[in-house]
Amino acid sequence: MWKIITLALLPICVSFLPVHEPGNAPVTEKPIITGADQLQAYLPYLQNKRVGILANNTSIIGKRSLVDSLLDLGVNIKMIFGPEHGFRGNASNGAKVGDEVDAATGIPVISLYGKKRKPSADEMAGLDIMIFDIQDVGCRFYTYINKLADIMEACAESGKELLILDRPNPNGYVDGPVLDMKLTSGIGKFPIPVTHGMTIGEFAQMVNGEGWLPNKLRCKLKIIPVKNYAHHMDYTLPVPPSPNLNTQQSILLYPSLCLFEGTIISQGRGTHMPFTVLGNPDLKGKYSFSFTPVSIPGMSETPLHQNKVCYGLDLRHYDMTALRRSGKINIQWMMELYKAYPFKDKFFDMSQSKQMGNIDKLAGTTLFKQQIIAGTSEADIRKSWEPQLSNYKTMRKKYLLYPQ
Repeated sequence: MWKIITLALLPICVSFLPVHEPGNAPVTEKPIITGADQLQAYLPYLQNKRVGILANNTSIIGKRSLVDSLLDLGVNIKMIFGPEHGFRGNASNGAKVGDEVDAATGIPVISLYGKKRKPSADEMAGLDIMIFDIQDVGCRFYTYINKLADIMEACAESGKELLILDRPNPNGYVDGPVLDMKLTSGIGKFPIPVTHGMTIGEFAQMVNGEGWLPNKLRCKLKIIPVKNYAHHMDYTLPVPPSPNLNTQQSILLYPSLCLFEGTIISQGRGTHMPFTVLGNPDLKGKYSFSFTPVSIPGMSETPLHQNKVCYGLDLRHYDMTALRRSGKINIQWMMELYKAYPFKDKFFDMSQSKQMGNIDKLAGTTLFKQQIIAGTSEADIRKSWEPQLSNYKTMRKKYLLYPQ
């Protein structure tokens, strides 16, 4: 039986934006309303269905967990699937997460960031529909789009529908080199640029349309679009999407600063200001700003340059409005810090630290590292991203649900 709850009383989390009429001052405001917050659009669709949910701490209706809210509304949630950082979002970056029973609800939580990447055939057999509701940040190396494709694959194989509750992309622009498919990895599975400029719902349509699932499978999709949203709009995330993206500033800097994970430069992991600072102990005397990474449970247990004073750039007050509206990731910081770093042979050398990533896989091309080392100009670096970047932009238009 459905529990009767007045939907109007549920708290809805929205971002208000002014609406302008030509030649007039702003006259009204329209809220951005996420797919999850539009209960009337999908709650009846879930009636009498056995439901699985891929969710984490960003999966909310108003300020409350999607899972908790739907349970109170009588939805029959059989299983919860957890991505990187876990269902409740408290696991560290890259940490393997095991299966468990959610203490708050008693529902089994199956980890898809540990021993397996997608639901099993037996698990899918116990479901009638799957829900995907996770806040993405619009970057190729942010792993939630990979998990989206894994869920789509499991749904396609089992003949089950995937309901996507769409959310805005805070980094809604398109930029960076398109991934060379010879460099595919867990941080890059699709031929897309660093910032892909799509919401989860749009990206799911691209995965289907471009035949990116194994054996050209297609997943049956039902998307609840975001209301009153366009890609150029600023959107402040109501919940941090992962432990080390804990501020709006870090979320907007992430597309540019995550490339430094392929270098000897710390991005602030091991501090409470990750992805807003850059530094290294060997830059002492070149920069006055400093920070010291330490072990922080739930964020970074063994950060790069742990317990060492790092010197470099403080970007906590950098003008993110200008950066976002430029429609470009910032590669000047990479060029500057490589030039300033005294031991050039160590800058991209993964053997220097187990905490360093592979710059080629992060950038999606072997050229980027070579260009930084050679001192190639930014203009020429950007020219090398063509024509693949422009071709991607053209392809992307076919799958957009929202205005540019």
